[in-house]
Amino acid sequence: MWLSRPSEISQAAAWPLRVVPASTSTTCRARCFVAVLLSLLLSPAAYASPADALFGYGTNAFNAGDYLQAATAFAQAASIEPASGTLQNLGIADWQSGRVGPAVVAWEQALWLNPLNQAARMNLRFARRTAQLESPDLNWSEVVSSWLPANWWAWVAGLSLWSAVGISTVPGMVRWRKAAWHQAVAAFGLAIFLLSIPAQLGIHSRAKLGFILFKDVPLRLTPTAEAQFITRLAAGEPVRIERTRDNYLLVR
Repeated sequence: MWLSRPSEISQAAAWPLRVVPASTSTTCRARCFVAVLLSLLLSPAAYASPADALFGYGTNAFNAGDYLQAATAFAQAASIEPASGTLQNLGIADWQSGRVGPAVVAWEQALWLNPLNQAARMNLRFARRTAQLESPDLNWSEVVSSWLPANWWAWVAGLSLWSAVGISTVPGMVRWRKAAWHQAVAAFGLAIFLLSIPAQLGIHSRAKLGFILFKDVPLRLTPTAEAQFITRLAAGEPVRIERTRDNYLLVR
């Protein structure tokens, strides 16, 4: 079936400065300069990155009950420095704002970065149970790919392969006698490398998953404006993108 407007589906503060009035006295200006310099050097905010500042601003806004402002700040912080904890908080702020679709997307992205984030996983379960949403239907390679962060599998593949090759060839090159543990380590490295291959394939196919952002998104029979509506999808519903045509997505 076809979805219109790809923007309806998603795959994943400035701080005021204190102005000091200028003084006609050179000594006073020098003292003011030294005082401001010391305050900046001793202030923890001077070492905070923009993402940390936005995260702190979003936390304060969330505690004050301004969930929309908190979600905006967390989203900006995550765009600067993607972090599982920031995306988890973004999902909570979106959920409190009544935006189910963006909340599900944020928690899914948090698990992409850190599959061990149990708080994000529990939030997803609660949201899907409350909103009566289905979980994505993953095949076995996609399940394996979700055991570790997505970008870790490339390192696992490279390290395991070169470890197996190195432990098999280096002893012979330096004329060392091969021991049983050499073969055991080589076999273990090769097994990990073979396991990483389906995980890489699972990451590629799992990247085609999408989630509906808004309520009542129409699902059409054909990719035309006059097509018959099959049903309307709820916010947070998972779909698998097959291909695109103009302004439409073929989903399953």
